[in-house]
Order: sequence, then structure tokens, then C-alpha cells
Amino acid sequence: METDEQARHRFQAELEFVQCLANPYYLNFLAQRGFLKERPFINYLKYLLYWKEPEYSKFLKYPTCLHMLELLQYEHFRKEQVNAQCAKFIDEQQLLHWQHYSRKRTRLQQALAEQQQAQQPPQPHGNAAAK
Repeated sequence: METDEQARHRFQAELEFVQCLANPYYLNFLAQRGFLKERPFINYLKYLLYWKEPEYSKFLKYPTCLHMLELLQYEHFRKEQVNAQCAKFIDEQQLLHWQHYSRKRTRLQQALAEQQQAQQPPQPHGNAAAK
């Protein structure tokens, strides 16, 4: 049976490891050392899918790790990770996604602010309110 301290330590270690999966160069590192071919490690990756549940995913700072964790369930993806060009491609795609996301989010926030401003009734002038 696991103590509270052991459970907390396991939670922190698994949280840190799952978030490392967002780094394509770390995936390349794991693949080059043969971890992504080992059945116990593959089983561990499957076990870690519980991080997709909202009560756990709320602790993640790098949500991309969940997508990578999902992709690591597929043998073909695991095999491709040994290729450094694959890691570079994934890294570039992540950067492009983040750039697009932040620009799109800024535009959406501006449009929402403009919409809210247009919906507000005009404020009466100071003298008109006093009459």
C-alpha cells in the first residue's frame, strides 16, 4: 500500500514525465535509446492516458503533451521518433501552431471587445444626467 508521501511523489514524477512528452527532441532521445520499443515502457505510456481526464489534465502546463501521449500509442509514430528530422518537423509545427493560435486569440479578443462596446448603450453626458 502506498503512503500519502509516496503517492504525492509518484504524482509529481508522472506529471513531470507526461509534460516532457510535449518536447519532440525528448521523444527523439527516448527513441534513440530504444525505450519506445520496450513493451514495459509502451505499457507505461498506455497507463499514463489517465492524464487526459479533467481531474488530472488541469495540472498540465503544456497541453501538447496529451496529443503526443496519444500519438505514442501508435507503433508507427513511435518508430518515426528515432529520426531527428521528425523531431525537427514536429517542433516547427508546434511553433507555427502557437504563433497562429496567439494571433487568432488576439483577433478574437479584439472582436469580442468591439462587439461588447457596440452593444453598450451610450452614456448620458454629465449635464444631461443632472437635469
